[in-house]
Amino acid sequence: MARRSSTILGITAAVALIGGGLALATMRHRSEPVATIVEPRLATTKIERTDLSDSRLLPGTLGFGAARTVKGSGAGIVTKLPAVGAKVTRGKQLYRVDDQPVVVFYGDTPLFRPLDKPGLIGNDVRELRENLAVLGYGRTAVHADTLDAALLGALKNWQRALGLAQPGKLLPGQVTVLAGPGRVSALTAQPGDAAAGPLLSVSATTKVVTVPMSPTDVNTVKKGAKVAITLPDGRSIPGQVTGIGQVVQGGDVDPTGATTPPKMTVTVKPSKAKDVAGVDAASVQVRFTTAARKNVLAVPVGALVALREGGYALQRPDGTLIPAGTGLFADGMVQVNGTGVAEGAVVVTTP
Repeated sequence: MARRSSTILGITAAVALIGGGLALATMRHRSEPVATIVEPRLATTKIERTDLSDSRLLPGTLGFGAARTVKGSGAGIVTKLPAVGAKVTRGKQLYRVDDQPVVVFYGDTPLFRPLDKPGLIGNDVRELRENLAVLGYGRTAVHADTLDAALLGALKNWQRALGLAQPGKLLPGQVTVLAGPGRVSALTAQPGDAAAGPLLSVSATTKVVTVPMSPTDVNTVKKGAKVAITLPDGRSIPGQVTGIGQVVQGGDVDPTGATTPPKMTVTVKPSKAKDVAGVDAASVQVRFTTAARKNVLAVPVGALVALREGGYALQRPDGTLIPAGTGLFADGMVQVNGTGVAEGAVVVTTP
């Protein structure tokens, strides 16, 4: 009986040893990480056909454009000036000198002499005839630039209707000649000042955006080009380039010794006046499209492979290269061309 008990104890101990060994082996096996082999994957893209455009965002100022200074002429004292914002229209009084109205004519030749006797010839005579005809006095003539009795008669009738003293002759200082309609943007003089000198400024009636631009950048802009204007409230509205200045401003040395960069002015008109109806003046941003390509082949810039010998190539997934010429870079894409560069071809790119 004792011998059997000893045998049972021995078997139990052996089983315990074996079980412990198995458990230890299992623990060791679980604690050792199994190495995983990850195959590298290539990021690829397709050569696509698309439109590319490059643009520049530049600051501008919304307002009524550059103002023109109106100067009085002749003797006399200014007795009345218009309010800022007043409309400037052909045939209407702009200001008064010695309590007599100074009226607006449209044209490009200032009145530089008295128009008071038949036989005078010049652009100022032609201008007088055209303005009086538009205002309903007189009519055009074969010799439009020659002052005749009929034109003097029309002048006299117009001046009588205005209540001018000594009708029948037009003297310098009785009219001011402007390029067209406008609005009074600022007053320089005040009642009581001498009439001869700067009196006020006139700007356009429609709002525009003026953009100062370096002469180099101006070369990338064309009259009539479409632009996008970002207003202070974040709205983006369409516009069009209506003017490119020919005068370079700046380039001077300021009191600190620094040179101001030369600038030219580009004028942009909002496509719809109602888009800026509630804003008279504001700082805005204007996006100009400086280059555009239609229906070209393109890839992400990351697909370009710089070659040691110069130039670029595109890499196929099998490692072979396709020589590629480049064109316009825009918005992370680049125009590509060359033999073997085809729409839909798969090439390697950076992820």
